[in-house]
Amino acid sequence: MTEIDKNKLSWDEWDELQNPPPAETDFDRVIEAAISRRGFLGGVLAIGSAAAAMGTLGSLMNSTSAQAQEAASRFPFKPIPIATDGTVHVPEGYSWKPLAKWGQPLFSNVPDLDPANGVSVENADKVFGENTDGMELFVVGGHQVIAVNHEYVNNETNLPNNEKGMPKSADDVKILQNLQGVTVMEVAEGENGWEIVLDSPFNRRITHLTPMKISGPAAGSDLLKTEADPSGTDCLGTFNNCGAGRTPWGTYLTCEENFNGYFGSTDPNFAMPDDFKRYGIAAETRYGYEAFDPRFDVSKNPNEPRRAGYVVEIDPSDASSTPVKRTALGRIKHENAAVVIARDGRVVVYMGDDERGEFLYKYVSNGIYVPGGNTSKLLDEGTLYVARFSDDGNGEWLALTPETTGMKMDEICVFTRQAASKVGATTMDRPEWVAINPVAIEAYCALTNNTNRGVKKNAGGDEMPVGGVNPREKNEYGQIVRWYPDNDDHADGKFKWDLFVMAGNPDVHRGDAYAGSSNINSGNMFNSPDGMMFDSTGLLWIQTDGEDTNEGEFLGQGNNQMLAGDPATGRIERFLTSPKGAEVTGMTWSADKRTMFVGIQHPDAPFPDGDGKLPRSTVIAIKRDNNALIG
Repeated sequence: MTEIDKNKLSWDEWDELQNPPPAETDFDRVIEAAISRRGFLGGVLAIGSAAAAMGTLGSLMNSTSAQAQEAASRFPFKPIPIATDGTVHVPEGYSWKPLAKWGQPLFSNVPDLDPANGVSVENADKVFGENTDGMELFVVGGHQVIAVNHEYVNNETNLPNNEKGMPKSADDVKILQNLQGVTVMEVAEGENGWEIVLDSPFNRRITHLTPMKISGPAAGSDLLKTEADPSGTDCLGTFNNCGAGRTPWGTYLTCEENFNGYFGSTDPNFAMPDDFKRYGIAAETRYGYEAFDPRFDVSKNPNEPRRAGYVVEIDPSDASSTPVKRTALGRIKHENAAVVIARDGRVVVYMGDDERGEFLYKYVSNGIYVPGGNTSKLLDEGTLYVARFSDDGNGEWLALTPETTGMKMDEICVFTRQAASKVGATTMDRPEWVAINPVAIEAYCALTNNTNRGVKKNAGGDEMPVGGVNPREKNEYGQIVRWYPDNDDHADGKFKWDLFVMAGNPDVHRGDAYAGSSNINSGNMFNSPDGMMFDSTGLLWIQTDGEDTNEGEFLGQGNNQMLAGDPATGRIERFLTSPKGAEVTGMTWSADKRTMFVGIQHPDAPFPDGDGKLPRSTVIAIKRDNNALIG
């Protein structure tokens, strides 16, 4: 029997290893229509042996009319082909340069990464962390400050002298804990391009050991109390920080995703609480913290995992401020938090739960946002909703309240997945980033993939039938759903929806739904849409985290990539390709919109320093050679 290298597993593979899904279910696999509100998916989408009849957009893209030429002008670049090598490629007329690399100092008295020995325990919280993810740029008193997530660490490269990178001491654990979380750093453009401003008073690391406050309906709940924190209002650390968001009042929202992999048991006979299974918490962990830090040993501290899985608010303007976990936004595997102000001034936050068969959520505040006013309760006092998509192109937001779920309010905040299952929400194909169009009242969610669609249930036992918003069985390619709030109001309880794009491979699959929608062709195809951001002009930037084997089902798709999509026409073009093995994730812009910052996570190739060097997760700065606007 071949031993599995568990350090190399994706989080999906890890979850299935720890908690194998139920056996196949007996779905009828009846495929419903994917309705396009604006028609550019061409009406009916037929799956299986029939063709995908989506010709409207294809006709537009093949047209030489003035309308098509005008649509093309929305893209200020010449699309690039796929790549399979070990570096980043951008279009002609654009250039890129590293801004911040894993292990790079934030302070002048700290050395750069030592490839042979990793980062020392003394400096692990003073350098740029590993595996960059979501990010946002803030202007604070004329200074440009980027907050950026560090999703996880690769044990073997951070503890290179340990077998399989597993910690042998409490100091080893502390190194891993401090290389994750969030970096807040001032950046500035000079003669050498964009660089970190060393020793800036804004520079700080927020890690697995940083003191945090717990707020909202679950604060003080018995579910969150521990021996170290009998109040249930104070905790340490933020975990597996994936996507991000920003508030209108200038704070950063970092999102805790696959937190389950940090908590385990040193007692093999410990009976795991029933709620652990839904969140994938098991005796075995990815990092081995529990052997040296009892906070991560659930046999000693069973409430500790319930203190993770939240959206955390950080003030990037004050390095002495305490981050706050906002329990009103629910406890899920948060991908990102997309914030918009409703017509009446209430705050709306859209969030995806990144696991196969989980749900899409929305939070609406009770209070109204007033610039310069008190914002402390806007993310604490409100209603959490979960989406139900009907197959006819309509949808509704189902309130998660004690009346609708039969659960107490603190239970809804801590066991949010269970609450969503109770009200009959739609299981989704891994809902990841949500992006809100700044020039139209619509929102988008990347449904990355779901190979279990139509053949298995989710972790809570909910069925995942084929149809409607999730129209393909064993969906390896993913899709992007778009919705339009009723009454042009993001706080409204109902919406219309369509599919902006279905990723696919038209060269491998000719004439069926796995070829993708009609806005997918041989020149722009991709798989597994993940990160998404709108620029100020209304272009949707799409980042991928999928298979880059360039073989079989993925032949011709090359490395992961970043593309731009035009919501008005459906046109999609490739802008960037990543190094082999890397995910493209997280992006933001400089204050003058002349620089785009993009994250390159977990490259296998020796990026960005070249042959013979250690691969380093990196944020790069992209500019046009003529210094024109880029977003």
